[in-house]
Amino acid sequence: MRDEIRDRCRVCAAPLAVAARGRPPLYCSRSCQARAYRRRAGERGGREAAVTPAGEPAAGGAGEGRRRQIAEAVWRIAAQRGLEAASMREVAAEAGVSLRVVQYHFGSKHGLLVSALHLLHEENDRRARARMAVLPDPADLRAVLGAVLNEFLPLDEQRRSALRVFVAYYVRSLTDPALAEVFLHASQPVEQLVAGLIAQAGAAPGTDPGREADLLVSGVTGLGMDVLHGRRTLADVRTTLDYHLDRILPAR
Repeated sequence: MRDEIRDRCRVCAAPLAVAARGRPPLYCSRSCQARAYRRRAGERGGREAAVTPAGEPAAGGAGEGRRRQIAEAVWRIAAQRGLEAASMREVAAEAGVSLRVVQYHFGSKHGLLVSALHLLHEENDRRARARMAVLPDPADLRAVLGAVLNEFLPLDEQRRSALRVFVAYYVRSLTDPALAEVFLHASQPVEQLVAGLIAQAGAAPGTDPGREADLLVSGVTGLGMDVLHGRRTLADVRTTLDYHLDRILPAR
């Protein structure tokens, strides 16, 4: 029984290859080795938290910063060369860290891609809120609605890159259920936000804010992709967007 246990991976219990020389292996792969390291680090963190005085947060900023550094490398590769080029080794090289560091923080390529997409959502939401916070007149709901929709257009290098990354992820998500879950929010928060702004701003009689929100969000996303391809100009897209907003929110 002792030999049987020793010949299996300590993480996933998969059979281990017999070592030709030296000490026998403990893990079946680098991924399992990284998972074991993370597990031990978590246990150490729990013990340290138990003796941390109340009100003093445990140190975790360095780890989050490193995860962000690696995720940004994924974004750059996806924007420039597509998501297929974002191998663990390529991401490590782009981030300026070792492959072992990437494995330690994310475990596998799939875990890395899913986590990087979550972080991209958070980053874009943070930037969008910061831009809307400096609108000349936040009470102008038409202007706020336009600002929300503008986040889907490649108006600057950051939004252009983010849109390219999202397109790369979207294509991948069509055959990857885990990535699809990140896109397929049942609550549709953006559509709900747009619908609420339309309703508050005083839509034209007979207007269904929910239906109009679906059309606007889907339409402006597609128009943004057309701009990336060079099929349309930003000026043309903004004219189209103003046309629909004038139809939905007629001047009083």
